[in-house]
Amino acid sequence: MTETTLDVLMYLFETFVEAEEDPDADREELRLELERAGFGDRSIDRALDWLDGLNHGRGPHERTAPTENALRVFDRYEQSRLDAGGRGYILYLEQVGILEPAQRELLIDRLLALDTTDIDIDHIKWVVLMVLFSQPGQENAYARMEDLVFAEGPGAVH
Repeated sequence: MTETTLDVLMYLFETFVEAEEDPDADREELRLELERAGFGDRSIDRALDWLDGLNHGRGPHERTAPTENALRVFDRYEQSRLDAGGRGYILYLEQVGILEPAQRELLIDRLLALDTTDIDIDHIKWVVLMVLFSQPGQENAYARMEDLVFAEGPGAVH
């Protein structure tokens, strides 16, 4: 089975959200759940490391988050990993109030940490849900994003 980190993360996310279980399961519980689901050790390790980055990434982004009036400029590396459509979608989510500047930075960090070269808008949507789900007090933003994810069909305009 050739799964990506995002495949493993999506499995975990859907499992915990649908089961309405405690999302703060420890690393060993998560590992056992993923092994039972048939994921390989390497994929599990990458996904758990990615989750560690999600949890440890909160502080620095919040302290250095730009103000509302700041303009976000993507560097060359970010541009090479996130196409114009993806960058535009991230900025759109910020403009409509789903993402705050600190969350945008955490989102970009976690997207760049994925082991895929082609990050598309669907990847962005799922990682946004994970970022918002992981942060307390973001229930409204999460619900709005969930509506966007499940309401948009092919060819929907953002």
